[in-house]
Amino acid sequence: MSVKKIIRGFIKNSCIILYRVMNVLIPLSEKRVVISSSLGKSYSGNPKAIYEEMVRRGLTQKYECIWFYEKDRFDIPGRHIQVKYGRLRYIYYMATAKFWIFDARQPKFLRKRDRVTYIQTWHGTPLKKLALDMDAVYMAGEESIEEYKEEFRRNAQTWDYLISQNPFSSEVFARAFDYSGRMLEIGYPRNDVLFRRNNDTDIKKLKRKLNLPDDKKIMLYAPTWRDDESFGLGRYHYSDALRMDDVYNAFGRDYVLILKYHYLVEDKTDWSGYNGFVRLFDKSVDIASLYLVSDILITDYSSVMFDYSILNRPMYFYCYDLGRYKNVLRGFYFDFEKSSPGPISDTTESLISDIINARHEDYAEQYEEFRKCYNPWDDGRSCSKVVRLLFGDEGDMEDI
Repeated sequence: MSVKKIIRGFIKNSCIILYRVMNVLIPLSEKRVVISSSLGKSYSGNPKAIYEEMVRRGLTQKYECIWFYEKDRFDIPGRHIQVKYGRLRYIYYMATAKFWIFDARQPKFLRKRDRVTYIQTWHGTPLKKLALDMDAVYMAGEESIEEYKEEFRRNAQTWDYLISQNPFSSEVFARAFDYSGRMLEIGYPRNDVLFRRNNDTDIKKLKRKLNLPDDKKIMLYAPTWRDDESFGLGRYHYSDALRMDDVYNAFGRDYVLILKYHYLVEDKTDWSGYNGFVRLFDKSVDIASLYLVSDILITDYSSVMFDYSILNRPMYFYCYDLGRYKNVLRGFYFDFEKSSPGPISDTTESLISDIINARHEDYAEQYEEFRKCYNPWDDGRSCSKVVRLLFGDEGDMEDI
């Protein structure tokens, strides 16, 4: 073992001991809230939506809100503090905050104190199998499926509340996480904006903000990550199975393609050779804004399908590795091929053909069944329900 690794290990263990000491000796701060999205990789999703509801209600003037980040600071409204993951201040705030708001599992060394309120928002309705339902694990950093499941089980026992988007998710989460706490069956806070801003005026404003043209249609390509395509802990390759040259030749005149990677994906592909056809938006741009400005969605097995369906716009599924993903990497909870609210393509050629020829109306019945199943609780008021639950009358004001 190298000297550098020994030193890093010593520092890590010392920080854990210090955290445990703080947990015992330092009182909780009743007005302190710690928050992060995607383990500090972005400012987005359900935690962002809940926090911005706090800003709207003036709660950031009453509560000390601490956002954690992994690499770079975020552009965040309201009164807040930003702290880098793993630093001494991070340990201090985790040991002393009364409220935890996260959308993913946190480091296993953490110990939640008795009077801490932990709301786990999670980050999507599952198509692919999760946690205790998985038969194998291919993710970097996980030693065995047994250890992975046991760690997930222990982690879930610390959650006081878990947000669910639909009855299907409630059933899956309870089993896959071995979760017996309170399930908040209220839809996803991050989707409130899809009700508030789904109008011509707001969409035009968003297009100007994102520097997107008004005279072209927008297609959003948002694929998920592959468990076995990692190049380090929590970092995954972008799969280039979609032949972008062919897509550009087919749609470059009438469309702009927005590319949004999953937050675990890191890639340095240069997209500048497509004359502005491909626009890559990084982790600083919340995908909800991209939903609103796009005319169609191209995805695969990502949970973006469940959020985007709220808008009732066409969806296309580019599933070049369907057999391997379904039978080897993850496995599915339902018959995706039968119930998908849009055509499934296995090659770039067939995807192009489907976008040109498939009619949204032909999938109207499947689409409606999909929405009834997965969007029954999304109503534009999830944020206010969470804020009132956590902060009671202090957050009380007229809803939007």
